Amino acid sequence: MTAPSATRPAAGEFLPYFATYIDKVPDGDVIAVLESGIGTTRKALARVTEERAGYRYAEGKWSIKEVLGHMSDTERIFTYRLLAFARGDAGPLPGFDENSYTPAQESDRVPLAWLLDEFVAVRAATLALLKVLPPKAWERRGVASKHPLSARAAAWIIAGHEIHHRRVLEERYLTAL
Repeated sequence: MTAPSATRPAAGEFLPYFATYIDKVPDGDVIAVLESGIGTTRKALARVTEERAGYRYAEGKWSIKEVLGHMSDTERIFTYRLLAFARGDAGPLPGFDENSYTPAQESDRVPLAWLLDEFVAVRAATLALLKVLPPKAWERRGVASKHPLSARAAAWIIAGHEIHHRRVLEERYLTAL
């Protein structure tokens, strides 16, 4: 029998927009993908100095620090959605606007090392939750941002969101350093 965390979400468990993230996640156990993501993201950012962490590849784009802060904020929000739905609270839960959250973070005033520590701590909390979820909880659904979402899909979106932003960092930010 396949573990619930290794079952890719089906259409109808998430807003089609989120396929952008889910499709980036390799087949297999999403928990393992999330665990490996910590080291992969740390390694990608290892050569970024504090002086370069404010780099923006174009006018109006987020800095490296802001991207990392956005990753943590988004993971917190989707983990809360996952928790609520897994526990039987079907919502509705509000949406969020990353374009207002990100400036409000003021990530550029925080040392990059602290932002990376925050990301690791947020991920550790996500993993702690996922590892103890009952099998049926992965299937539970609710409404977030006025659209259906399953607990399973939220986990896969978290993983794919990290992969997406890590690739953006590698392709548009880190190549310039």
